[in-house]
Amino acid sequence: MRNRKRSRSVGEENRAECPFTISYATGPSPAQQERHKNKKRKRDGQDDDKRVQIQISPFSPTGSFKTHDTMDLYYTVEPGERWQDMTRYNSFVLSGVKYYSEGFVRVANEVTIEQQKAQGAGQGIYKKSIDDWIARILEIRASDEHHVYARVYWMYWPDELPAGTLDGKKTVQGRQPYHGANELIASNHMDIINVVSVTGPATVNQWIESDDEEIKDALYWRQAYDCRNPQLSSVELVCKCQTPANPDKTLIGCTSSECGKWMHHECMAHDILMRIYERLGTDKPYRTEGSIVKEEKPEEATRPLSPTDAEEKETQSTIDVRPGETSDNVHVKKAACETPRETETRTPEPTPSRSLATASVKGSVKGSAKKGRKKKTADSKPYLGLFEATLKMQDGPTAWEIRDLRENVKGGDKTWTEKAHCLLCGSSID
Repeated sequence: MRNRKRSRSVGEENRAECPFTISYATGPSPAQQERHKNKKRKRDGQDDDKRVQIQISPFSPTGSFKTHDTMDLYYTVEPGERWQDMTRYNSFVLSGVKYYSEGFVRVANEVTIEQQKAQGAGQGIYKKSIDDWIARILEIRASDEHHVYARVYWMYWPDELPAGTLDGKKTVQGRQPYHGANELIASNHMDIINVVSVTGPATVNQWIESDDEEIKDALYWRQAYDCRNPQLSSVELVCKCQTPANPDKTLIGCTSSECGKWMHHECMAHDILMRIYERLGTDKPYRTEGSIVKEEKPEEATRPLSPTDAEEKETQSTIDVRPGETSDNVHVKKAACETPRETETRTPEPTPSRSLATASVKGSVKGSAKKGRKKKTADSKPYLGLFEATLKMQDGPTAWEIRDLRENVKGGDKTWTEKAHCLLCGSSID
């Protein structure tokens, strides 16, 4: 299987000529391996030209692949005899910078060459960026100082993932939501390059998620790409949604010793905002217990428990409208009983908003058979523009500060706090 070689610039003055190509090969069968053990291999020029070699992968991702156990690769170099005849080196020096085998380098491509041309013409400043290709040097060979080559493994930017790449149970293309801005993907995509195309050294670290280490500004990788059967190694799944973590975004840890799971900040925010929306809908004000008591107390104060004679006459005059009733106590009890009853219906009520929330979820379930995915509450955000949640993690237990953005709702509190709960075990987060 011939490797697809990363294309070079079409400009002759910028072309870094390289006469070598890599082809992937299948590994020797067990019978062939046994034969090689029992007899001495003879090498001549013809054998060298087609000789299958193995590259033990320098990358060990924490995840696994569905097809192969490792990223080790069998390959051939063409023309093999010319490659083998060159001297092997541990390092090379280019523009005063020393580069070593097993090190990471930045490699020019069409985009960076155009940027350098523009800089030379005074049209801007060239900066090392994600436009550079990143490679890991596996081997350095040279015939003289003008012909120096490096065999490399390419590091992929997530945007470069080809269509049809297997990621878990689905096929993807390009950057995924969990990929960070400085994230690379290690691969066993091999090439031989002319070292004059190297533009500078690169620092690339492996991020092992279980170590809970923070990712700094340097480039890093955690996932690997196997080019033989285009697929990504598995990554750790977190949160109730069971998707990977993006290191550029916040993860919240459950403080319960029995749980200790990590959750996406976005998932927790969505959960609390959906709860708020289902309680208050589009038109119901939020009132704390204190504010409800304050509003109700004056009403209760106007209904005396031990009225004076003058007050009894005032009360009697209202009863005169209904001639059949003569008991003051019955009337007062009814009034005192009806008021909290109205409050009870009003508090959980927001019948319009509650039915609106239910309709939103149910309607999406019905319409999701063909359009798909909308039955998941995470895909529907009816609270947008109505409520806002900010996570407060200092001064006491972790809590959400809720802001009511509804301008048409009068009365009630416009900001309040809600406890933060774990999405998996339900316990409060300290």
